[in-house]
Amino acid sequence: MNHDPNDAARPGCTPPATADDHAANPSQETAAPETTAEDAQASPASADEGLHRRRIRSFVTRAGRVSTGQRRALDDLGPRYVVPYAPETADQGTNWEAVFGRQAPRVLEIGFGMGASTAEIAALRPDDDFLGVEVHEPGVGALLKLIGEQNLTNIRIIQHDAVEVLEQMIAPASLDGVHIFFPDPWHKARHHKRRLIQPKFVQLLVSRMKPGAYLHCATDWQNYAEQMLDVLNAEPTLENTAADYAPRPDYRPVTKFERRGLRLGHGVWDLVFKRRAG
Repeated sequence: MNHDPNDAARPGCTPPATADDHAANPSQETAAPETTAEDAQASPASADEGLHRRRIRSFVTRAGRVSTGQRRALDDLGPRYVVPYAPETADQGTNWEAVFGRQAPRVLEIGFGMGASTAEIAALRPDDDFLGVEVHEPGVGALLKLIGEQNLTNIRIIQHDAVEVLEQMIAPASLDGVHIFFPDPWHKARHHKRRLIQPKFVQLLVSRMKPGAYLHCATDWQNYAEQMLDVLNAEPTLENTAADYAPRPDYRPVTKFERRGLRLGHGVWDLVFKRRAG
């Protein structure tokens, strides 16, 4: 779907894919909790218990068509690069060093859309490993296709809800970075409770980050940027790397839709926080 990423009619996407990725895939959904704020407040205090599976999901399902090339990539490369959801690893998390075949800094991306930015970042940073979480099959197939075309070995994919993946497959204090790019803004005020960046979700996310690990969010909706800034500033285990919004880090690509939006005077806001030591 070719649209301006600031267009209020934009469909949702799985938390974190780029504006370009989402625009290219009308089936893509950004991670968004489905419980109300009242539900979240009623949850137990711990980060893990506060996000009950079946009550909060990081996405909203949309139908999508898998192309012939994507299907071929799913069949040929899926067995190697797609990691099955494995809740039985909840106690210690998945052995990601065994999965990637090496010990390297590990970055989680939640909702990569059609995967173009994920592939570009992975190619730019070959010494880091990237774990992409995405529920939509066309996007998974598209990223697998890019992995094959570019011979990328430092990406693995989980096709499942990010909340459950964080709870069940990611060990505490094990991530070196987290990317959440252009999540669904849920622009109507009555839908803001569905946005991904909420206090309970951030608590869970930070619990999986190492001290000193970074959290990089980006959005092209000013209202959501303001909410993100408020929520992240309120999390005591995080510290902002900038006075408020950060300059776009060099590793995050500028998508064609983002570039067009900037020409039209639309804003894009990057937020880069780090988990405090100790």
